[in-house]
Amino acid sequence: MASDFLIGVTGAAGRMGAMLMREIIATEGCALVGATEAQGHAAIGRDAGTFAGVASLGIAVSDDAEKLFGLADAVLDFTIPTASTAHAAMAAKAGKILVIGTTGLEPADLSAINAAAKKCAIIQSPNMSVSVTLMMALTERIAGVLGDEYDIEIVEMHHRQKVDAPSGTALGLGRAAARGRGVNFDDVAVRARDGQTGPRKRGAIGHATLRGGDVVGDHTVMFAADGERFELTHKASSRQTYARGAVRAALWARDKPHGLYSMADVVGFK
Repeated sequence: MASDFLIGVTGAAGRMGAMLMREIIATEGCALVGATEAQGHAAIGRDAGTFAGVASLGIAVSDDAEKLFGLADAVLDFTIPTASTAHAAMAAKAGKILVIGTTGLEPADLSAINAAAKKCAIIQSPNMSVSVTLMMALTERIAGVLGDEYDIEIVEMHHRQKVDAPSGTALGLGRAAARGRGVNFDDVAVRARDGQTGPRKRGAIGHATLRGGDVVGDHTVMFAADGERFELTHKASSRQTYARGAVRAALWARDKPHGLYSMADVVGFK
């Protein structure tokens, strides 16, 4: 382990936490150095392997995130906004790499993360999949080429347990489309429709949210004009795609200066 890149995981008992730990273990040159959960969680004190679905790892799940940042070279965080901002402050204090895949971040959360990134390297994206990162780049380019005579609608579906809507990925796709058109996303975004909404406003970027079953994540960007419709679609059948991207991001950041990065930086799309 001495020569391995040491990675820690927060939110270890969750579905993404478990997948992140498995991906770290399976990645050559990486080692899982610790795992944490929120104070009072039933997982505290139990072996992390229990949640990763592997044999005992000899690593007890802890509630001491600051200690984790002291041990790790990088920490992967797919938790909740309040926890992610606290972890960003810890990463800044320890000068360690932090990869944030948490969704539902508000402007104040993003501001706090950006401030922390002045003292460490942070990679933050609404979706860690390399394919989705490519989809965002394509959405931006296509939106700029087609112009606002094409109506943009973004449809997403996730499992019944997801707590935020629209998904962070759907909002990221909407922001990409807005960049392509050179407009402010908040000025054109329509995040829900109900009742007598009137005709669709030209230039609007609509979002529709579906929830049900165990869907990992489906996203479609539609460009609809008179006589044709052009669609980009990504469907995730396993959370491994997000875990693989997160580990790749942490390894990529090893030699990077302090700053806030995205998956577009990691895969070289910027």
